[in-house]
Amino acid sequence: MLKRLIFCSILVGFLVLIPGTDKAGASAGVQIIDNTDYPTLYLAQIPLQGEAIWLVQARLKEMGYDIEPNGVYDKNTSNTVSIFQLSAGMKADGIVNEAVWKALLASGEGDSICATDDKQKQGRMLIVIDVAARSLVLYEDDKEVCRYPVAVGKSNTPTPLGEWKVIHKGVGWGNGFGTRWMGLNVPWGIFGIHGTNKPGSIGSYASHGCIRMFNRDVEKLYPLVPWGCRVKIVNDGKMVPEYINPVELQKKSSGQKVVYVQSRLKGLGVEFDGVDGRFGNMTELAVKYFQVWHGLEPTGIVDEETYRAMGMIE
Repeated sequence: MLKRLIFCSILVGFLVLIPGTDKAGASAGVQIIDNTDYPTLYLAQIPLQGEAIWLVQARLKEMGYDIEPNGVYDKNTSNTVSIFQLSAGMKADGIVNEAVWKALLASGEGDSICATDDKQKQGRMLIVIDVAARSLVLYEDDKEVCRYPVAVGKSNTPTPLGEWKVIHKGVGWGNGFGTRWMGLNVPWGIFGIHGTNKPGSIGSYASHGCIRMFNRDVEKLYPLVPWGCRVKIVNDGKMVPEYINPVELQKKSSGQKVVYVQSRLKGLGVEFDGVDGRFGNMTELAVKYFQVWHGLEPTGIVDEETYRAMGMIE
């Protein structure tokens, strides 16, 4: 009897260790891709899953491809991506890289997806999102039209501060994107204003950088927002933090720190293009102007000396 009990105990222990014999084991090895920084998606032995895959599938379906979103990067998804790549003049390898992401989500004013009554709108529309207040306010000609609570990015996946534009509008993407999507032209990733299937997250820091709204609210906002609408995202009314780790920036740089420098330059009275995180010709010219103004060598490179002159570091 004792020998039988010992044998059964060993057998149970062995079965517990076999992968796939319990719920945790069944999901072991699955890679969840929810990040928004243009993640690379490909057909893997254990298929990739997550909101990034759902977004690609929803966009392909919206463009007319025969695909139903399921959040899994399966063979059908890979084949559909290959067909899209062929139509876009790209290498048809079924891999979603940064170039494919940008081609998928690029949009123009004539895009049928953006078709609303935008042309009837005469006022200047502006959306202001404050991540500290977790609020979104729509203005028309500087007058408040509506205000809604939102969820914004977590500390490790923050919502990008800056001055952006709505470059894409989509309906009925489902899952974590809810019933409406409005994509922004942030240069370092995929960010947008959208609905959610997690209404309990509204009012908190919960997303991977996007701005979540109640579906009922985003459905009211959507028809009021024209293609190209300006979107200003701030933190407690500001775009520049009190403390910054100085990183050398120059032409062709991009990212949140470029936004900080652009915003600071504007605050100091140096006017140029928008605070869009892209270090282009106009930003370089603005930096050179500031450097000359403060007796620095006009290199157009934001180095430690330039940060200090701008009052961004001590």
